[in-house]
Amino acid sequence: MEFKIYESLPEEAKLIRLKVFVEEQKFQEEFDDADKRAVHIVIFEDGIAAATCRFFYSSEKESFVIGRVAVRKEFRNKHYGAKLMELAEKEISNRGGKIVTLSAQYQVEGFYEKQGYKKQGEIFLEENYPHIAMTKEL
Repeated sequence: MEFKIYESLPEEAKLIRLKVFVEEQKFQEEFDDADKRAVHIVIFEDGIAAATCRFFYSSEKESFVIGRVAVRKEFRNKHYGAKLMELAEKEISNRGGKIVTLSAQYQVEGFYEKQGYKKQGEIFLEENYPHIAMTKEL
C-alpha cells in the first residue's frame, strides 16, 4: 500500500468517488467547490487507486473538514478507510489543525466513533441519506 497527497483533485480520486458515491449510492451532486480548495489523499494498492478522501479548512466551522471518504468495493475490509483517516488527521495536524469535523453517513457512524469522533446534533438528510455531524480534537 502506498499513498499520495494532492493539492488539487486528481483523476484517481474522481474515478473512485464516481464509482462509490454516484454508481453505488446514487448521489447526484458529487463534486463541488470545496474540491478546488481541498487537499486530496489517494491510497494505491499495486498501482491501482483503491481509496480516497479530502480535507479543507472551514472558517465557518473554525475547523478542518474531512469528507468524501470512499473505498472501492473490491478493496474494502482492508482497513483503508481507517488508514485514510489517520493520514488526513496527521496532515491536518502538520498544518496546525486542532479540531476535525465531518458529516458521516449514519450507516457508518460506528466506523467514525472507532476513530475517536463524537456525534454532534441531530441526524439530517443529505441527498436522501441520513447523516450525522461528528467532531474530533487532535
